[in-house]
Amino acid sequence: MFIPLLAGTDIAGKTITADALLTQRNLARYLVGERAAHYLFTAKDNQPTLLADIRLLFEVHGEADIREPFTLEHGRLESRAIWTTTRLNDYLNFPDVEQAFAIERQSIEKKTGKLSTDIVYGLTDHTPETADAARLLAFNRGYWSVEPRNGS
Repeated sequence: MFIPLLAGTDIAGKTITADALLTQRNLARYLVGERAAHYLFTAKDNQPTLLADIRLLFEVHGEADIREPFTLEHGRLESRAIWTTTRLNDYLNFPDVEQAFAIERQSIEKKTGKLSTDIVYGLTDHTPETADAARLLAFNRGYWSVEPRNGS
């Protein structure tokens, strides 16, 4: 489904971020094994066992690895925090996994003052040495961005 779209694109060394729809083992194998790329995927209800395993580990957690201060984004104040672990690497049934993570997103609507919090869970083939918590959070935050070509 998604793999043919990548065929003509140089993705070696790049990190492909994907939401739950593309959190698939075959895509992870393709990216890492055939294209020398990386993945950062979100786990949701379409992968219930994977989601449950990651969620369970982060059910009780200490201080976040990184907590961003609130910034003004799209008419609301937003902040994110991330917890990472390598403790599931040998347990999760997912290709090339090197870290699992939980990201807490908080937002405050400027007009109403309403606070909302949600937590998403995911995994990546990046080791802590190739992508620390701050870099994983940046990959996730940049999910909906488009990179400029040739510095423009």
